[in-house]
Amino acid sequence: MHRFLVSAAHKSSGKTAVSVGLAAELSRRGLVVQAFKKGPDYIDPMWLAAATGRPCRNLDFNLSAPDELRLEFARHGALADVCLVEGNKGLYDGLDLHGNNSNAALARLLDLPVVLVLDARGMTRGIAPLILGYQAFDRSIRIAGVILSRLGGARHEAKLRAVIEHYTDVPVLGAMHEDPRLAIAERHIGLTPTNEDGAAQARIAALAAAVAGQVDIERLLAATVSSAPLPAALPLARPARLSVRIPQGLPVVVGIARDRAFGFYYPDDLEALERAGAELLFFDTLRDARLPRVDGLIIGGGFPEIFMRELEANAALRGEILAAIRAGMPAYAECGGLMYLARSLSWRGDTRRMVGAIPGDVVMHGQPMGRGYVRLAPTEAHPWRDRGEEQLEIPAHEFHYSSIEGLAPGTRFAYRVARGFGVDGKSDGIVVNNLLAAYSHLRGSGSCDWPARFVAFVRRRAEERNAAPALLSAVY
Repeated sequence: MHRFLVSAAHKSSGKTAVSVGLAAELSRRGLVVQAFKKGPDYIDPMWLAAATGRPCRNLDFNLSAPDELRLEFARHGALADVCLVEGNKGLYDGLDLHGNNSNAALARLLDLPVVLVLDARGMTRGIAPLILGYQAFDRSIRIAGVILSRLGGARHEAKLRAVIEHYTDVPVLGAMHEDPRLAIAERHIGLTPTNEDGAAQARIAALAAAVAGQVDIERLLAATVSSAPLPAALPLARPARLSVRIPQGLPVVVGIARDRAFGFYYPDDLEALERAGAELLFFDTLRDARLPRVDGLIIGGGFPEIFMRELEANAALRGEILAAIRAGMPAYAECGGLMYLARSLSWRGDTRRMVGAIPGDVVMHGQPMGRGYVRLAPTEAHPWRDRGEEQLEIPAHEFHYSSIEGLAPGTRFAYRVARGFGVDGKSDGIVVNNLLAAYSHLRGSGSCDWPARFVAFVRRRAEERNAAPALLSAVY
């Protein structure tokens, strides 16, 4: 098996383009590649999944415990020939002084050598102390080699190779020349998702070809080979107050919006919904005129502002979703889903009607309104919360450029925000009937088994609805 972590000295170094190109080229050669992405990210994993043909898995210190990370890595990497982990930000960057949640910490936890992608624009001799410093800063981290990115040409590459060979013992595994044609388009929240990019596969093929011609794949594989077993993980012991009993009996169908406007879902959360007994039925908010027959709804994150005209034009589906939520159908929405369920959405001087289930209006801004990790404390209004459990703080994350305005003073919220911003800096999770709509994104884990809780809630409501006719018959 080959396994390694792709990191960089700083963000926007070309790391994602290199990672996607590597994943695609290794897959093209017949190797089974399992990609992972460090941190709370939906878009990079879409590209990595498209490059490998396998779901990309997220590894995040803030949303999962170390043993969970080890277990996830071992479980999903066990049948792969190559485990490629794309880092986030720089190798040693982290939220605390000691870098306990850094890329380096993940490499140490999972025993991964590091392939360092270095943005070499404007650099010559200065690249040597940069590499030496990264080696010396933490001797427990093994830098297997560097891939130079954004090179100015063959002469620039030759100079850098000579400097690195003379001053360091770190091999140059590749040298990627600057090529605007290979860039993945970016906008306010990051890369354009693959579900919007009609040329995604062509772009991935071009990245693979660039890697094949400019990275020494055989040398990279030799530098990252490992005969050691995958890191063992202790069985996950979940506190009794967090366990969710999955009842047998009535099957439930959960409708999930998945299309160009909404696509931000963690694969393991979708799998957890199925393990909890839900049949997942995907629908398209842009094209489907009717809501499928479902017992519950999930509308995840995405970029509804990009498609606000098309979303408004599909009035039939908007009306059916509104009627379902008003009738009490259990529903869960995150960020982009919240925006879609509001009365209106305004961006760049244009305002469009949305579903209207949430009595508020969403406005896009030029800068983030909430960004980073959050901690949420459930309130009594939370529709899935076990009423007997002690109040716990749930780890989550947010990244939104919008805010919601015009909410009534008596609006119910499912969460008190202990860290982060949410809706207003104090609360998140708007509750309307059986709808919970939040700016925060949850991740199913030992401390937050939201998929099982939501399915159990949907099943209870479905059972109550099915029992209602029998009760009426008994009374009359």
